[in-house]
Amino acid sequence: MNAAVRATVRVGIYTGAKVYFVHEGYQGLVDGGDNIRQATWESVSMMLQLGGTVIGSARCQDFRSKEGRAKAACNLVKLGITNLCVIGGDGSLTGANEFRNEWSELLQILLKAGKITAEEAKRSSHLNIVGMVGSIDNDFCGTDMTIGTDSALHRIMEVVDAITTTAQSHQRAFILEVMGRHCGYLALVTALACGADWVFIPEMPPDEGWEDHLCRRLTYQRSIGNRLNVIIVAEGALDRHGKPITCDIIKNLVTKKLSFDTRATILGHVQRGGTPSAFDRILGSRMGVEAVMALLEATPDTPACVVSLSGNMAVRLPLMECVQVTKEVTKAMAEGRFEEAVKLRGKSFENNWNTYKLLFIPFVRLYSKYSNINIAILNVGAPCAGMNAAVRSAVRIGILQGHNMLAVHDGFDGLAHGTIEPMAWGYVGGWTGKGGSNLGTKRSLPASMIEEISLNIAKFNIHALVIIGGFEAFVGGLELVTAREKFEELCIPLVVIPATVSNNVPGSDFSIGADTALNTITTTCDRIKQSAAGTKRRVFIIETMGGYCGYLATMAGLAAGADAAYIYEDPFGIHDLETNVEHLLEKMKTTVKRGLILRLVILNEKCNANYTTDFLFNLYSEEGKGVFDCRKNVLGHMQQGGTPTPFDRNFGTKMGAKAVLWLTDKLKECYRHGRIFANTPDSACVLGMKKRAMIFQPLFDLKEDTDFEHRIPKTEWWLKLRPILKILAKYKISLDTSETKLANMCNSRKMMPC
Repeated sequence: MNAAVRATVRVGIYTGAKVYFVHEGYQGLVDGGDNIRQATWESVSMMLQLGGTVIGSARCQDFRSKEGRAKAACNLVKLGITNLCVIGGDGSLTGANEFRNEWSELLQILLKAGKITAEEAKRSSHLNIVGMVGSIDNDFCGTDMTIGTDSALHRIMEVVDAITTTAQSHQRAFILEVMGRHCGYLALVTALACGADWVFIPEMPPDEGWEDHLCRRLTYQRSIGNRLNVIIVAEGALDRHGKPITCDIIKNLVTKKLSFDTRATILGHVQRGGTPSAFDRILGSRMGVEAVMALLEATPDTPACVVSLSGNMAVRLPLMECVQVTKEVTKAMAEGRFEEAVKLRGKSFENNWNTYKLLFIPFVRLYSKYSNINIAILNVGAPCAGMNAAVRSAVRIGILQGHNMLAVHDGFDGLAHGTIEPMAWGYVGGWTGKGGSNLGTKRSLPASMIEEISLNIAKFNIHALVIIGGFEAFVGGLELVTAREKFEELCIPLVVIPATVSNNVPGSDFSIGADTALNTITTTCDRIKQSAAGTKRRVFIIETMGGYCGYLATMAGLAAGADAAYIYEDPFGIHDLETNVEHLLEKMKTTVKRGLILRLVILNEKCNANYTTDFLFNLYSEEGKGVFDCRKNVLGHMQQGGTPTPFDRNFGTKMGAKAVLWLTDKLKECYRHGRIFANTPDSACVLGMKKRAMIFQPLFDLKEDTDFEHRIPKTEWWLKLRPILKILAKYKISLDTSETKLANMCNSRKMMPC
């Protein structure tokens, strides 16, 4: 929420508006006085890394009455406030819309009571409302994610990972209850991210006889060597008769029927706290910018809107339409229309549920069909968090389809040297939460060993390939397809799944591993800020990975509140550097009252051949003499390691499943005269996330959109976010009124201190 508050304040001030904090939510609006205070640029500094909300929040009974809303209206009129930005759940947003609808009536009440003058009423003749959804439950229809959900998932996964270690040690079954009220999003994504044995969610109660089914499944898991069982329960979980399913009910069942050592943990409010994730900081910032733009464009006839996330775009939707659909979900569940309830939750929720169902096929069907198809999986390029989740999902979906799944160790080298072995169901057990690459990975490309690769494909009777990796995986896939003309063994379907911290694979907006790297950078920036506590006037130069791709530097700049982010895609010269230094000098001189003044300057490792990290460090150090001192930090390979974030676990799981299902269908298409023969362009694809959908694009079709010299796509969606970074850092650039148009500002080159 603080990221949204910060962005709203700064963009509002940037456009020339007066911005006010309303402390303690609607209660502060009703009480007025010191609860409504004017905000300044500096008043929202150093708050991106803080959880909760610095302006407070409270449930307010007074605002539910017309008398209370009249008091709130009076307070706004006296201050000349005609635009209200509300961050909250569906209840808060519905209340805001009601407040707006009766605004004229409230003004008449205040006029008759003599509490405002006719002039004041005329000046405040209408009230504009815009909403941003802040809720860990992710239960608001119309947005893919609400502010706070990703951070809550981080807290949950931290606990699940910690519990997993003790559960394995003692061979225990753990039942974890997560929040979500009447929405099962947190429980469902947690189950996918940790590979849980079972999940209970309100939208889809278990079938009759679930007790026996659960016990059979847990028994089977132990019989194949699993030392632990994890069951995830949403706090609003019900059975088909509407009776609550609680941790205690499940614990008693498992203990009584199976005599398993069982523990139950209710996570509670720990899920609401802690440091916000990088995703939530960026989401809040983007929504805050779009909210201000919506208010500035609003007219008296403009309906109240809510700023939502659709794919990678911040969009405005009619507030009450979204509220109505949200209520329809509750109604559908109450009436037993569970399939419809899942669909009403949105595409993201439905995709998660479908993936869970695929991986949760009852064990009795595990070996019920055989296809005699061999699918090989290999990791290529640098390792990254989430690769193992994709491998696990691909292997298990393949086994459920009846295929034989083969592990290729050490990338294309392993394919050439024959380091290939079969993978059973238990081979990939526990892989979801492991970082790096358990299969091993190398950067080698196949062109120099294409003959050996073709021989091993024939030797091991490989019918399809799943290549998980970064830009090398993309180029390697192209080389295999090109070699089909000479080597008929290579005429098999293949799919490339983007997995790299650099997020530079053509054909996908996101790559597995980039979110984990971004959170590592953001956490490091937070620690660097903390290390400077008590030290006045300091600038940190931080170098990130990414090669020529500036995704990590740009997103880390937004998440950490950097003053500048230098990247290859947004060329800069000596005049830009001069402007940046003068900007920092001015900011340092004008904020001497603050106890801690520090700035972050982030650059990606190949942003410029001449203006390197050392050059920038020396430049800022020299020019800042007497005003600030300078430090540099090269983050290095720590960005490639660590435990994968919930997003990367979930993303990898869905990508792996979808890739194998696509290959299964493609193999049927390519079966001719008793053998597999695939030589069409659409038989070798990249599986990528584009806006809201996972789509397959032929490798050859993506060549035109690829800068092979610099190993980046020619079009990158995130470049449109760079103007937001510059505005929030107080650079003066030409301001347009929608996020789509903000993209044009990247090339403005006019960055003067405001």
